[in-house]
Amino acid sequence: MLNEVPMNRIFDISGLDDLREFLHSQPDADVLRERLYGLFLEYSCYSNAAEWNAAVRICEALAIMGWGDHEPLEARKGRWFNGNPETCFINRDGKVRFLEAVWSKRKDGLAIDYDMSFVHGDRERAYDPPVRCKGGTGAPQDVKLCSQRNWIAKNPIRIVRGLANCYDSSKPVVESMDRVLTPMLNRKMRPELYGASIDSIVLNVSFSFYDNYHCKTNYIIADETLGLRQRDFYPKLLEMYTEKEIDDNGYYLRNRFTYGPFRKDTGSVRVNIVLEREFSQLSVRDQKRLLGEYLLHAVEQVARRLGRKICYDFQLMISDFRAVLNVWTGGAD
Repeated sequence: MLNEVPMNRIFDISGLDDLREFLHSQPDADVLRERLYGLFLEYSCYSNAAEWNAAVRICEALAIMGWGDHEPLEARKGRWFNGNPETCFINRDGKVRFLEAVWSKRKDGLAIDYDMSFVHGDRERAYDPPVRCKGGTGAPQDVKLCSQRNWIAKNPIRIVRGLANCYDSSKPVVESMDRVLTPMLNRKMRPELYGASIDSIVLNVSFSFYDNYHCKTNYIIADETLGLRQRDFYPKLLEMYTEKEIDDNGYYLRNRFTYGPFRKDTGSVRVNIVLEREFSQLSVRDQKRLLGEYLLHAVEQVARRLGRKICYDFQLMISDFRAVLNVWTGGAD
């Protein structure tokens, strides 16, 4: 009987395939799911590394079994801006739930720095704003922090900024990209239909800018048929401009698109996209239209590179992405 199965078995099974086999062998999936969710609530406000790792394993199990009527969450480990580990639970829209912890490196191991951590609540009781934890630093443990190895279904297109700066004429585009396009993608994309091989296609967009003489970057787009590499850019740029012109204008020769490798362990691939000064001289509507073309091209190229290597419905995903971009680029300035 399910009630006789010790739930600590999920912590003893290390491989995801073995965990999946064990969970699917149980007779009552609904009862098992509720027991797993009850365990998750116990560990959602983890106090040390071992408890965080337990929460990760429970999230992996629920990703296999499904979260039922509960909001699906993913346990994610990252890096805070100072390089210290950061852990949290995110939903499909990237919103943080429950405890978001920043960790402090101590002599005896890692400990939660409660003064830098927040409690966000769950879907029904989300705090706005989140509540800052108080209490200094918890007990350290010499335990490596885990991160979830499978992921919940969520919008695979993640658009981020490579540089925070841009020309003033592009600020409306950046704002629309963050506040309109990304939420629209989160609502309109259908990740449950695409497959589980990809978690995120990260489109890292960098705009040209000139804040002052000491803070400037103006991209010059290289002819990609030349196949230039990093070491080739500056010598090639010197064929186009003098050193003084390069220094005065902050010129950097780059390919429009740079494609990173696909990381099977995280299901992610990264594409860098750079935009020249002339891009920001276009109208806002034309900037959005052209940026939409670049974003779509980048995703299509990822699909071309990975289409025969992994099982994923790129055709449907791209069709959905194109439909969202058509709405965004055709909207008001």
